[in-house]
Amino acid sequence: MAMPVRGGRGSGGGGGHGLRSFFSYRIFVSAMFSLLFLATLFVLFTTHPYTSSSDSEMPATGNAYVHRTFLALKSDPLKTRLELIHKQAHDHVMLVNAYAAYARKLKLENSRQLRMFDELAQNFTNLVSKPAYHSALFQMDGPVDEEVLRQFEKEAKDKVKIARLMIAEAKESYDNQLKIQKLKDTIFAVHELLVKARKNGAYASLIAAKSVPKSLHCLAMRLVEERIAHPEKYKEEEPKPEFEDPSLYHYAIFSDNVIAVSVVVNSVVKNAQEPWKHVFHIVTDKMNLAAMKVWFRMRPVGGGAHVEVKAVEDFKFLTSSYVPVLRQLESAKLQKLYFENGAENATKDLNKMKFRNPKYLSMLNHLRFYLPEMYPKLHRILFLDDDVVVQKDLTALWSIDLDGKVHGAVETCFGSFHRYGQYLNFSYPLIKEKFNPRACAWAYGMNIFDLDAWKHEKCTEEYHYWQNLVSM
Repeated sequence: MAMPVRGGRGSGGGGGHGLRSFFSYRIFVSAMFSLLFLATLFVLFTTHPYTSSSDSEMPATGNAYVHRTFLALKSDPLKTRLELIHKQAHDHVMLVNAYAAYARKLKLENSRQLRMFDELAQNFTNLVSKPAYHSALFQMDGPVDEEVLRQFEKEAKDKVKIARLMIAEAKESYDNQLKIQKLKDTIFAVHELLVKARKNGAYASLIAAKSVPKSLHCLAMRLVEERIAHPEKYKEEEPKPEFEDPSLYHYAIFSDNVIAVSVVVNSVVKNAQEPWKHVFHIVTDKMNLAAMKVWFRMRPVGGGAHVEVKAVEDFKFLTSSYVPVLRQLESAKLQKLYFENGAENATKDLNKMKFRNPKYLSMLNHLRFYLPEMYPKLHRILFLDDDVVVQKDLTALWSIDLDGKVHGAVETCFGSFHRYGQYLNFSYPLIKEKFNPRACAWAYGMNIFDLDAWKHEKCTEEYHYWQNLVSM
């Protein structure tokens, strides 16, 4: 069956247009390849061969990179290798010269590094100028001798390695930021060593201050042994009326060190004009009470002076419900601070090390704040630390006019020594408000107290107020 076919110019014209497009594309592609081939031939035949070392200084970017690429295709590969070696050596010569110039700027002409930089730069120049290498590698147009090139490469790389080592060593001397950082690190390390040495020294001094000679180490034990062996010699005596006589000169000494207390008492009596008028109130802890009593019974104080020995526990009003320090002592946190890992804790903070000593939490160190209640019939009392040695008669202290003040002491304000800033925490707002950090403190070893003025000013209540703030 015949099918009608529609013919005409439109149909034939569409086919002819497709063929023309196809042949035009092929012609365009062929033309582009031809142009690219001609450009390649032009570059190859117009590029000059390697003739001098100055070519190696051409930058490896843009057209220069294309130039070297085509050069490598048509030239001897050994020459390309020679060019790379020469350029590497040349770059290191420039770097060495830069460091040498900076050294001269710093006026280091006589330094070892400057001489080494100059010698190294000269060695690179001499290497290239060496007749065997210069004639065989840089002046001939023919192929490069591979054996000579290998020897030249070995020497060049050795010198490059030396240059790198010298630059790495010299960089630390010429890099200001690096020098500053190194100086900071050194200062920090020295400071850490200094702080550590100070802490160790302070802790050692604390140990030394609490230590006693080996021969006296077991003194308390031997004194107790004496009491047990001869109980009839050490029977308890009735309190003497002199202990409460306000017309006499009364001293308070609170310590657990038998020998230290004995030294204080005997030095006072030895220098007193009327020793029979002096009364010593010694308070120790329960553990050392028997030893202290036996000592003064075995070695009575001369001159008719009177000695009373008691334990802290004999003052029944000193309970944790009344005394903040005793309440703090029951705190597990404070017990850990003062008694656990003593050596480690003591050296954590140099400024607080002194106050981490457990003796500062001992009631013996706080009894002075309860003197009016401990000795209610007395008007004045002289407090002495157990590290004091008296060298003259002290009776004049009882006639000093305190002008209604509670406390009389020796001021020890030398520069920054013994000022409030060393003892109080001025980061606490209330302390900062109430006290002056530059105000002078005083020597704690000898203090005269007016007990009547103390009661009037309610000093014990004030002390409790501040202690309760600490425990909050």
